Amino acid sequence: MFEGFKPEFIDVGEAVLRVRHGGSGHPVLLLHGHPRTHATWHRVAPLLGAEHTVVCPDLRGFGQSSKPVDTPDHAGSSKRAKAADCVALMRKLGFERFAVVGHDRGSYTAFRAAMDHPEAITHLAVLDGVPILEALERCDVGFASAWWHWFFFAQAEKPERAILANPELWYPGTPDQMGEEAYADFMAATRDPETIHGMLEDYRAGLGLDRQHDEADRRAGRKVQCPTLALWSLRDDLERLYGDVLGVWRPWTTRLEGRGLDCSHHMAEEAPEELATELRRFLSEAGE
Repeated sequence: MFEGFKPEFIDVGEAVLRVRHGGSGHPVLLLHGHPRTHATWHRVAPLLGAEHTVVCPDLRGFGQSSKPVDTPDHAGSSKRAKAADCVALMRKLGFERFAVVGHDRGSYTAFRAAMDHPEAITHLAVLDGVPILEALERCDVGFASAWWHWFFFAQAEKPERAILANPELWYPGTPDQMGEEAYADFMAATRDPETIHGMLEDYRAGLGLDRQHDEADRRAGRKVQCPTLALWSLRDDLERLYGDVLGVWRPWTTRLEGRGLDCSHHMAEEAPEELATELRRFLSEAGE
């Protein structure tokens, strides 16, 4: 897994991130979603590495990265804090400007990085996600039925107790689907009480500070200034919930493109070649 990539732990100031990086060329940062670690990218990263320097961290709170200190507003788990980690990480590696790709919960951090640090982000790719504010404002019975976990995971204490009582029920997976080493990494993360808590804090921040940050951006008329690619899984919920996914993203972006991929939610594991092809094309055609 990740042959030729260097694994290390990097102190970025407010967090210590577990990272793998390799390849050469214009840098691209790959951000995983819930409940994965950076290992979800192990089939995609080598395909990008011939043309790009690829950096894959565990987000703070996830995997083997450090866990933020709890506060009433969950600020340490906000996407703003995680976006700042990303910029600091890439600067530590020598990159002032870079592309960022985020899947699932990682798409919110990628979006926040592009909004908060336009000078640093050259390209934004968001996979299987829409802005948190859009999801909450559009919440209806369909969303509540399919994505009820957003609201359960944001409650205090109860979700940790429920998940740790039966992790296999909450977080299933197989070595065939994920790859043996990635599966082992996933298993270690989703059976660790501190990591479970760190992952759930991401949802608690989502309903509070992250929503407020999106609201402030909308009031100020701020948009993503770099080229943006939105991809979504045709066998998952996004198109069913929103219909025109690009229409949801359009008010937040200045240059937007995208389409659905014929796979289920974990596209980096299920359709790595198609995903890598889309990313290479986007990064090339968008410039830099």
